[in-house]
Amino acid sequence: MIRTPRRRREEPLDHAELARLLPAPGDPELSSDRLNGLEEHLMTEIRNLTSDTAPDASPHTASDTSPGASTGAPPVGAPARNRAPRPARRPGRRPVLVGVAAALVLAAAGIAGLAGSSGGSGGSGRAVAPPAGAVPAPVVQVVRGSTAGLAGAVAEISGAAARAELPEPGPGQFLYVRSEVSWLVSWEGADGKNRSYVDEIHPREVWMSPDGDKGWLMEPYKEAVDRDGITLDDPEGGVRTLNSPSYDYLRTLPTDPGLLLKKIYDETGGMGNGPDQQAFSTIGDLLREQVVPPKLAAGLYRAAARIPGVVLVDDSVDAAGRHGVAIARTDEADGARTEWIFDRETYTYLGERTVQTRDAEGIEAGTVRGRTAVTDRAVVDAVKQRPAGLGDAPPSA
Repeated sequence: MIRTPRRRREEPLDHAELARLLPAPGDPELSSDRLNGLEEHLMTEIRNLTSDTAPDASPHTASDTSPGASTGAPPVGAPARNRAPRPARRPGRRPVLVGVAAALVLAAAGIAGLAGSSGGSGGSGRAVAPPAGAVPAPVVQVVRGSTAGLAGAVAEISGAAARAELPEPGPGQFLYVRSEVSWLVSWEGADGKNRSYVDEIHPREVWMSPDGDKGWLMEPYKEAVDRDGITLDDPEGGVRTLNSPSYDYLRTLPTDPGLLLKKIYDETGGMGNGPDQQAFSTIGDLLREQVVPPKLAAGLYRAAARIPGVVLVDDSVDAAGRHGVAIARTDEADGARTEWIFDRETYTYLGERTVQTRDAEGIEAGTVRGRTAVTDRAVVDAVKQRPAGLGDAPPSA
């Protein structure tokens, strides 16, 4: 019988032999969708922590999901750049929560890495299927934007915003916003090629107290959010900024477009992909999932029109399939154009769309990276209470 010679005690095992001695790694304990959700949650916590610890600075994007960044919110489930988004802007969390999120993501990444080393196509370590719930991203013709007609459209939009009869919250009440959202999902196939997938369009509901200290988020489509929702409470009452606002904070902002734009540039200097893009993204974040006082909304639209690179797009479509005109700007860094969509007749805000204008980062031109549609804004008496006609949310556990 042939025996393997004994190694000297001080001689270390090489990696190949060590691998043979260990059991083969099993299937991942977390799905890729779950892993993506945890990663997005970590990035959201990091951005909010940055906002809480860096005075007068904007952490952002989403859009990116920010249906993310800003190409929107990312809301939960969206990659950092694609908003993800960018969910409701919630108060900064304590560092210990960020640590927990980081540990979960690192653990999940380790599990996925072990599974990839033994599975997949030819042992490549790449997923053979997109994340659960993802569908191919729609591709549209990129409509060229223009400054022609921009001033007139902005005048109509800001006028409609100033005349809007929005709900005014009273003591103990909550602002409620319901949206339909979808954001880009990062996925690399077994052949090493990137493919553009997006979340299926799904509902997202946010409740926030006027001071921003209490809130609730429901987005049960996302594994990172419990079916019953997650709290947005901030027991310590975080400092409010442009990137972590509350309704009460928004009421303190100037409504003059020039003063507004100066404040935005001053507070977000050095953030994002250049000052102009960050200013546009910041205004978009304020509009996406907030109830903005009418005069302030009018001022924000007029301020946005003064940002270099902002154009008017004749036709865009929100996540609910509604067509409208759009105020838009393209991020020079990656070619993603964020479009704020308004009804052609009433000029009310409908939602947001992000379209890739050129091939970049493995995403082809025309790919719709994210979509949102605001379907309800209201004032209710408690978290998880919906306006009349929508029914009540599930009771708290």
